[in-house]
Amino acid sequence: MAIRQIRQVIQGVRTADGAGVKLTRIIGSPELNMLDPFLLLDEFGTDNPDDYIGGFPPHPHRGFETITYMLNGKWQHKDSAGNEGFLEDGSVQWMTAGRGIIHSEIPIQTDGLARGFQLWLNLPKSKKMIEPTYQDIDVSQIPIVDEEGGTVKVMAGHYHGTIGPGQSHTPVLILDIQLKENTELTLPIKDDWNAFAFIYEGNVFCGQNLSKGQLAVFEKDGDIHFKTNESGAGIYLAAGEPINERKGNKAGLKMSEPKMARKSSYVAKCEAGKTYACLGCKQSGNKPYCNETHSTL
Repeated sequence: MAIRQIRQVIQGVRTADGAGVKLTRIIGSPELNMLDPFLLLDEFGTDNPDDYIGGFPPHPHRGFETITYMLNGKWQHKDSAGNEGFLEDGSVQWMTAGRGIIHSEIPIQTDGLARGFQLWLNLPKSKKMIEPTYQDIDVSQIPIVDEEGGTVKVMAGHYHGTIGPGQSHTPVLILDIQLKENTELTLPIKDDWNAFAFIYEGNVFCGQNLSKGQLAVFEKDGDIHFKTNESGAGIYLAAGEPINERKGNKAGLKMSEPKMARKSSYVAKCEAGKTYACLGCKQSGNKPYCNETHSTL
């Protein structure tokens, strides 16, 4: 059985988005501008309410799907199609923006830990103008497969006969893997699919050592093998069939988003003499801006 090798290891970039929510941008950063069909991956995680209390006020999306997985916290979704959803520990929010939608993600909690991921999944050109849809996936709907060395939570796709509830327009596999200490696990991944694994807890070995906060991009053939030491590991893994349409992250997000896009394809300093400012400075009119590193909004 062939085992995939790691092609690239990404650390991500600390930034802020929405109304000042602090996060780490891993895909959609200067190190990795996209991994077809994935346009963006953000990790957010803090127990300081000042880092998330502003949330993500109403903003538009078009041409892709957003998948938010909440590890810890309580947030509320509302959108212009009349959908409302409640995100809590272990739940998933899956929004297909299609031809365009405006939505908000606002924390209900006022203190405590807020932690999770947001993944952007591209839509093929033929489906970019479909009607927007929304899936509110409660934690009770997400199957967990028990393995000898841990558990595999299946949010989307097929894993050893178990099917995740997330319904996508591009074939994907999205898993939350919890591995005990001193164990091994091999995951079958379809050949020619792109795949990544983000280590959000502990350490793991899969051809090379990976530690908390690192994302591994794999080659496109073979299975993925994980091995832990005495620490165990938490791994957010996604794999998908490439769309193979000309994009590049910068062009792709422009095609996928209106000009008022909440997030863009790179981060840079908010400083005097530039043509952009971070959202906080735009709202307050600060001059000469805050000189911090943010996504360019």
